[in-house]
Amino acid sequence: MRIPVPDVIPPASELGRVHFVGIGGAGLSAIARIMARQGVPVTGSDDQETPFLPALRELGVRVRLGYAAAHVGDAATLVVTTAAHDDNPEVLEGRARGLRILPRSAGLKSTMTGQDVVAVAGTHGKTTTTSMLTMALRAAGADPTYAIGGVLAATGRNADAGSGDLFVAEADESDGAFLVYRPRSAVVTNVDADHLDVWGTEEAYHAAFAEFVGTIDPTGLLVVCAEDPGAAALVGVGRSRGLEVVTVGGAPDHDVRVTDLRVTSLASSFEATDRGTRLGRVTLQVPGRHYALDAAAALALGLRLGFAFDDLARGLAEFTGTGRRMEAKGEAGGVRVYDSYAHHPAEIAGDLEAARALGAADEVVVLDVYVAREDPDPAVTGRLVADAVPLPPDRVHFVPDLADVAAELARHARPGDLVLTLGAGSVTSVGPQVLALLDDRLED
Repeated sequence: MRIPVPDVIPPASELGRVHFVGIGGAGLSAIARIMARQGVPVTGSDDQETPFLPALRELGVRVRLGYAAAHVGDAATLVVTTAAHDDNPEVLEGRARGLRILPRSAGLKSTMTGQDVVAVAGTHGKTTTTSMLTMALRAAGADPTYAIGGVLAATGRNADAGSGDLFVAEADESDGAFLVYRPRSAVVTNVDADHLDVWGTEEAYHAAFAEFVGTIDPTGLLVVCAEDPGAAALVGVGRSRGLEVVTVGGAPDHDVRVTDLRVTSLASSFEATDRGTRLGRVTLQVPGRHYALDAAAALALGLRLGFAFDDLARGLAEFTGTGRRMEAKGEAGGVRVYDSYAHHPAEIAGDLEAARALGAADEVVVLDVYVAREDPDPAVTGRLVADAVPLPPDRVHFVPDLADVAAELARHARPGDLVLTLGAGSVTSVGPQVLALLDDRLED
């Protein structure tokens, strides 16, 4: 459901009681948590239990499962997920009563009043970079408010209201939300065509990122991962607006450089330099070049905000990952299982590159297409994807029923293998099932 962004977005303190339609999702649960911590009365509903709901209930947020008009109660404002259908009874009730109805972006914007907003955007890596930046700033004593599209392992939460002046927000482009926040500083990790169901063409998608740069405060800062051509194209856009632009990458002409990169099965480390000045070594508890570049972007922004390298590097070293971003699920029978949200070809390639350092296997099990907010296309199926996998047919297995996937993976897994589940939505349940089956195999 597309809810228009109002011309004027009141501060959260002026919204009255706020009811969240789809409160269990990563985006809305983060906003609800921040509002609740800011003293705003919050309720919500969702059609299923999710990992984000227990933490909200601990704050006293009343959450109902299922949608019904009565759940709206005496709310003055609704915040609605894009996944809601046009016939959602709570939205229909809100419209009938003339309530203020906000999309996710406007709901988050309302919590930012009076704070310096740092927005992290990009087709890939924004959740990890937002998480790394949050960890780095916390280590430097900033105590920012943060809203992330995944659970930060160090806190077990996807959002919180800090005591500092900074607000670190993952800025999602999928529905245009990143055009609403008006940040003081921003990071763009990369720009690679995605969400064309919303933007229509690759050109329009790239133009949206240029528009995003145009929303940054004219006296503000833009950090760009310039190894990516799409992001690098924004350097000129930012400079033409008078922004301070900092480029990140491994090339000699990049401002903050990643050099002497070392990747092991468990970690990455690199030497960081800033415009020719050696800063020191940064060590991460996650393997992969793309994670090193994300960390360098977080480092570059933290330095420009005035924080010390040693403090920022310590925070980056304490980063242990974000839920569903190359998340270790466990090991059984000598088989290691990881789970990742990657579902775009570039994201999958990046995670597989990182997995190579862990000893990735070379068999593929393909599920049917997971449908989120978009309507399914009957011509696009998992079989179509399986047939396109460039491996011998006996090493590609199409399993359309999710309930059968774990058994298929366990059947092929052998000691020393790595099982990596990739995709959005329900595939995240497969890893624990595989581990349970492998444990059962050991007991037989």
